[in-house]
Amino acid sequence: MSPVPPQPQVNLVQTPDYRESYANSVQVRVSVWDFQLVFGLASSESPEHVTIRNHQAIFLSPQQAKALWNVLGQNLAQYEQAFGNLNLEPQNQSFPRGPVN
Repeated sequence: MSPVPPQPQVNLVQTPDYRESYANSVQVRVSVWDFQLVFGLASSESPEHVTIRNHQAIFLSPQQAKALWNVLGQNLAQYEQAFGNLNLEPQNQSFPRGPVN
């Protein structure tokens, strides 16, 4: 059995244009070459009218998309173990009224 090589030291550095934002909407677009995640804010003035304001698109290779899927799955399992199952069924059929903060 060959020895396991040591893990590299990873330094996380935020670039000057680094931004954090909130999204309650994500659209997934797939091509042969990549996955595109489009993040936005969804709001509704009435149950019949929903507006989604997209604000960021991130492109991932298929390999990075699968790695993200694995990491999200592991973290969601830990979250549900700590806080209970997440229910994706809406409690009511409309989005909250007004802007989302």
